[in-house]
Amino acid sequence: MLQRHRAPGIEPRPAETVKGLEHLQDEWVTVLRWLAEARVEHVVVGPAGEAIRGGVNAEGPVAIVPAPYHRNLDRLARALLAAHTRLRTEGGAEVAPVRFSSAALSAGEHWTLRCEATYDLDIEMFPAERYSELLYEAGRFEIEPGLSVEVASLEHLEHQSHILRNGEEPEIRVSRGPVVPQSSN
Repeated sequence: MLQRHRAPGIEPRPAETVKGLEHLQDEWVTVLRWLAEARVEHVVVGPAGEAIRGGVNAEGPVAIVPAPYHRNLDRLARALLAAHTRLRTEGGAEVAPVRFSSAALSAGEHWTLRCEATYDLDIEMFPAERYSELLYEAGRFEIEPGLSVEVASLEHLEHQSHILRNGEEPEIRVSRGPVVPQSSN
């Protein structure tokens, strides 16, 4: 394989976040830097997205929604292979490495992964039309000099947070005043 096509590994170094984002975890910045070096197009969601948008108490893994086209998923698959990625389990048990490909990535809906035995990454797969909507509503943030990322809208982050807390889509009910029981005479 030519050197220029080889995916970069994760290079751990301290984050040099811009003013206002000092609360971001170094691990998050390292993962986002690695994805940028691998040229993976994505939108940041989940706890890291909340933190970038100002949530100072956010905790959890970096979660992304990658652009669903084939070439991008190939770049992501190569980067995951270079980072010796394994499936992440709740109990922390060792799981065999997964042989990623663009087809394997697009076949799953939600991937919980551990890269380089240290860095947690969640990958959410959206259909192309939902990804386009997510990207359209996303905002671009510079988190380090020379490192900018697309972050999902606050509405999407709140929606996703609700689903994680309750396990189901939020239900919206519209009523027009108090409901009065009908009397049967």
